[in-house]
Amino acid sequence: MPHAAQKPVTIDVVSDVVCPWCFIGKSRLEKALSLKPDIAVEVRFHPYFLNPWVPREGISRNEYLTKKFGSPERYKSIAGRVAQAAAEEGLTYAVDKMTRQPNTIDCHRLILWAAATGKAAQMKQRLMELYFTEGADLSDRATLVKAAADLGMDAAQVREKLATDADVDTVEAAANSAKEAGIDGVPTYIISGVAAVTGAQPPEVLAQAIEQIANNREQFLAEHGAAAPAE
Repeated sequence: MPHAAQKPVTIDVVSDVVCPWCFIGKSRLEKALSLKPDIAVEVRFHPYFLNPWVPREGISRNEYLTKKFGSPERYKSIAGRVAQAAAEEGLTYAVDKMTRQPNTIDCHRLILWAAATGKAAQMKQRLMELYFTEGADLSDRATLVKAAADLGMDAAQVREKLATDADVDTVEAAANSAKEAGIDGVPTYIISGVAAVTGAQPPEVLAQAIEQIANNREQFLAEHGAAAPAE
């Protein structure tokens, strides 16, 4: 048990729930961790707004694809590559089911609230499955309330909080701090605050990076200093 007595390696995951590579990347990170079971880790999720211009009520998926890619048809080749990569992870990227493009502030609020009971990862997973696999509208509060209830959260309390601006400032500040730190692509994994890995890297690449940091944290800290996103 070479790492048992050490402080856990922190992995700060900066990502958005409507980023397909974040969906794929979360699965690959979990596989990476399974490759290094002797290394204690603490995974922490941080918000990122992939499309901050989308209004709070969301827009149609076709409008979004037209604005971002020129037309829905121009996205088809990209969607095919994403669907294949997702399938290789045992995930379903059901592009034809997606009809609404949400603003994700409320999703990140839910993840923040779920973190209070240690269920941030489960909430993140459920929201991404709802969007990418089931085609759910994540701008719909009823959808979000049900997702929270499914994880054992108080539905009435979540419904009430979603109707307010509770923690909007907190989520926006965290997302802005990530961009101010130079993060312009997601997912980004910041390992022990000293090394950043960007993109949905293969599990073996992530596992190697985690092991290198676990074995050389003191040296990395001395040479590079902390680089973790602001809480």
